[in-house]
Amino acid sequence: MSRLINDSASSSGRAGVSVSVRQAPLPPEQALVHLKRCQAIAVEHAHQSFGPFVKALNHAFDVLIDRAKSNQEVAELSGIQRLFRKSNHELEDYYAGYVAEGFVKFKQHALCTQFNTGGDGELSLVDNLELEESLILSGIVQGVDSELAEPLWVLNQRMALINGGEPVVEASNPCAPVQFSESMRKASKLVPMTIPAAKTVLKTFGEHLSRIAAEVVGDTNRYLAEQGLLQDLEYRQAKPKVAKREALESEVDALTGSDDKSAAYQSSLLGAIRGLQQTLASLSQSPQPLGAPVGNVLSNQQMIEALQAVQLQSMMNMPMVNAVPGQVTTPMNIAAMQQQLQAQLADKGRVGESDMHAIDLVGRVFEYMLRDDNLPDSVKAALSYLHTPFLKLAFIDPGFFENPDHPARVLLNNLAEAGIRWVGNDGTIEHNMLTKIRETVDRLLNEFTNDVKVITSVLLDFNSYTKNIVRRQELMEKRAAEKAQGEERLREVKFRVNQEVMTRTEEKDLPSSILLFLLQPWFDYLSFCLLRFGAESQQWVGALDLVDDLLWAINHKNNSDDVQVQKELIERLPADMQAGFEVIGYDADKAEKLTESIVDILRAAIAQEAPAPEPAPVRAEALKVVAEKKQATPLTPINEDVTDEEQRVIDGLKQIEFGTWFEFENGRRLKVAWYNARTMHYMLVNQVGKKEAMLTGLELARKMIAKTMHIVSGSSKPFFERALEDIYQNLTVPTPAEVEPV
Repeated sequence: MSRLINDSASSSGRAGVSVSVRQAPLPPEQALVHLKRCQAIAVEHAHQSFGPFVKALNHAFDVLIDRAKSNQEVAELSGIQRLFRKSNHELEDYYAGYVAEGFVKFKQHALCTQFNTGGDGELSLVDNLELEESLILSGIVQGVDSELAEPLWVLNQRMALINGGEPVVEASNPCAPVQFSESMRKASKLVPMTIPAAKTVLKTFGEHLSRIAAEVVGDTNRYLAEQGLLQDLEYRQAKPKVAKREALESEVDALTGSDDKSAAYQSSLLGAIRGLQQTLASLSQSPQPLGAPVGNVLSNQQMIEALQAVQLQSMMNMPMVNAVPGQVTTPMNIAAMQQQLQAQLADKGRVGESDMHAIDLVGRVFEYMLRDDNLPDSVKAALSYLHTPFLKLAFIDPGFFENPDHPARVLLNNLAEAGIRWVGNDGTIEHNMLTKIRETVDRLLNEFTNDVKVITSVLLDFNSYTKNIVRRQELMEKRAAEKAQGEERLREVKFRVNQEVMTRTEEKDLPSSILLFLLQPWFDYLSFCLLRFGAESQQWVGALDLVDDLLWAINHKNNSDDVQVQKELIERLPADMQAGFEVIGYDADKAEKLTESIVDILRAAIAQEAPAPEPAPVRAEALKVVAEKKQATPLTPINEDVTDEEQRVIDGLKQIEFGTWFEFENGRRLKVAWYNARTMHYMLVNQVGKKEAMLTGLELARKMIAKTMHIVSGSSKPFFERALEDIYQNLTVPTPAEVEPV
């Protein structure tokens, strides 16, 4: 099946390495099973290694604080250390979540992790902190990659089998050290840090990376080898000149090959299928010959004439254009068609072996169509009548199967895709698509005799019909996804702000005016700063500093220097607060009253007096707001009540692609247009791209377990490619009838 892993080392990017093993890439379903297990191994190690890392980091911060040169530096580092301690569980979840997300990107062929070290002459475009982090991690990862050169190379070759035969390098291998480093770098962004603190975090993680990577790579290699993936793979250094020649030859092969990876993959699939057909024929497992049992082999023209007669009979049995939209047309009976063909060929001669293979292959394509869960039943029924024209095409244009860009193959792919997108099993039809599909099939049956140009004309007409529809739908989907991402980002920001404020105020008996200020207008201003400018910005840090200054200043001070600072703050804080109020457009009257109350509290603190009692409505409002903030929804909605079965389904959902369809119990279909891999929130859109729901992974899992919803099987691959994969798999796995009794 498809490309074999060859004996060149160029796919891994390592010169001087060769391998003597050849193995075909895995079928998608089998690859997905192994990818999920590899993901579980990596995530498990991420969780297991986080505790020792945090312990070492805490010690590193202690050392850094001891070496601090000023009280301000001590306060900054102590605050960061405290935030790390309080955010341990969330940091661990984000770190493991980013590791898991790498496998999703790998499945989507979108994983390419590289550190920007400013080597392209664009230092001015790189944030100072980001540059520092990239330089640190780049050096660490290079060292670990060198230590694990052999097992990493072996793992790259095995992951290539899961990747459909496409080469895998460290940047695209979700188990590689660079992925864990990048996951930690991204997770640590949850805690605002100075450059020295960030460097301490990454250097401490770097001290643990070698062990983490060795365990992940080792366990993953063992698992894949046990599953039969390149069990006897050898890693050996080749002579430098030979290595360079092999790399050059491989590069030339890549440049002279097809630019379309899918085309090359389908071509290799077809070659494997034809080889299996020959093998089965030699074992007398091929279909019974059509036509006369003896006599001359029928010519292509005789086959075409017989099929034309069968096609005319199909037209009389298919009043599809006049069918009402909700009516499900009866699918074509392929067995009956073969009987009609047998009758047409009787006494005229026998069908040659290669022609029998063509008949068998077209039949298998349409048999798969009738089993394809992607397609609504009404669409399957309509498209099934293309069986005879496609079989005739296989004799008129023998290169049809070899060419993925052939108009007929493209037309079938586009018809199937249109059926999935705009026709539902619940009877919903958008853009009058079912009628258009039926008209297209009817036109082929009426007009296609032996001129392939007719198919091109039909394809152009159908594509013209769908082009504007697709453009409008993609625009609507894009807007819905962008809106959902914005809402999700805002939710994450508000949760972060809530943690920052509640951490500072919990278990403290604070005046109601202070609580209302922090949890209402200043909460919104903090959210604005984090969302607009980011966690490293002066605006965000300054807004948090105001919170800390205010909470410090409202307490009585015994030191004269502290009292002087209080007096300075009472002069500065109102102006800073007013600036924040103006940014968020806070009501001027409310802002004035709130500021006055806070100034009174500060003055009482300076005078070492108790603040004046606040009105009952203010106290009641403060209690209400505090209660609401304490009940903030966690970012990750999965909790201890999740059963093992629910967790298994949730783990499977982490691997789905954008564009995956769900079908609900009433036949309604919704597509995953976007999801947040960290929080497991999925945005579902309908057939026209409009947002219908935002569900959590747990909610989806429970619906699937209750069988009120299921994933429509298949993938985002074109119909014909899915069909070839299914045919290959069925030919390699014997049916019950082919298995001899024990």
